[in-house]
Amino acid sequence: MKAKNSKHNSRREFIKTSALAGAGLALVSGSNVFASTNKISSMTTKWDKLFPKSNQVDHKKVMFKNRYGITLVADLYLPKNRPNERLPALAVSGPFGAVKEQSSGLYAQTMAERGFVAIAFDPSYIGESGGEPRNMASPEINTEDFSAAVDYLSIQPFVDQNRIGIIGVCGFGGMALNATAVDKRIKAVAVASMYDMSRVMAKGYYDKLPLEERTQMLEKMSLQRTEDAKKGSPTLGSRILPEKLQGNEPQFVVDYFNYYRTPRGFHPRSLNSNGAWTATNAFSFMNMPLLTYIKEISPRPVLIIAGENAHSRYFSEDAYKAANEPKELMIIPNTNHVDLYDKIDKIPFDKLASFFTKNLK
Repeated sequence: MKAKNSKHNSRREFIKTSALAGAGLALVSGSNVFASTNKISSMTTKWDKLFPKSNQVDHKKVMFKNRYGITLVADLYLPKNRPNERLPALAVSGPFGAVKEQSSGLYAQTMAERGFVAIAFDPSYIGESGGEPRNMASPEINTEDFSAAVDYLSIQPFVDQNRIGIIGVCGFGGMALNATAVDKRIKAVAVASMYDMSRVMAKGYYDKLPLEERTQMLEKMSLQRTEDAKKGSPTLGSRILPEKLQGNEPQFVVDYFNYYRTPRGFHPRSLNSNGAWTATNAFSFMNMPLLTYIKEISPRPVLIIAGENAHSRYFSEDAYKAANEPKELMIIPNTNHVDLYDKIDKIPFDKLASFFTKNLK
């Protein structure tokens, strides 16, 4: 009986963490957000990625604005030995709370090695991109960020504007699917280790967040807005990942820690490495379902990639069920959620290349 209760309590604690580790969501603490402007004044020119620079691509930093006037900073990767013709292009972002120097940059550079123009961008309010207050996310604005990247690619002389696709990793997988549903210029979409951020914030993992706890979260954030209004600045929530593991964390939190908090994936600009979201960050996600119109991606193709052992696998499976044809679900054996961030032997780049080559004709 004791073992059964222990298992039940562990499951409940796992569910309660849905507002924290997996989503990168934090609730209320007492730190203030540092002041920031939309001007880009400290864009680094050095190579500070977590992957080696490829000798098969040309790289440079670029900037463009989204529909809300926020300046986004991106890394542009071009095939070095490219033909004298317009090429297919890809925009890449994610994971949620990460920066382009991490997973999305690896995806973009690798796809450029395979003949695509590719950009990896920091979303609004994060990394080197503009927007204030800092450390914010938005289901609408972050969806718009993908369309802004498509705007940029569409007007480049080396890009075929009719052959543009996008890739979303982790939490930006949901944003990518949402962007593709609304932006008909996007001809194909692929997602890896996909999270539906609005679903996990609103309902918890496996939709097990009790209404009482959801209500308490919303009440807490509502009151926090009043406090922020009184002092004239937003408050940061709890740090996303701890300084050290205590030993009782769910395995997926351990997996996140072993990426973001170790040399494998640590980056000083990444919120997941050493930062926190604003305390009210989840507010707009909790009643704005991202994948409401996923069926409207059709007849454009969808590729959904997930790890066999990923805690997030059900997001991918449910998105696949909800989407109309043409669609494909690819489950990578012996792979967890975080493996698809940076494990070259796990990420199916050949499949991604063939998918986009076929569908960006």
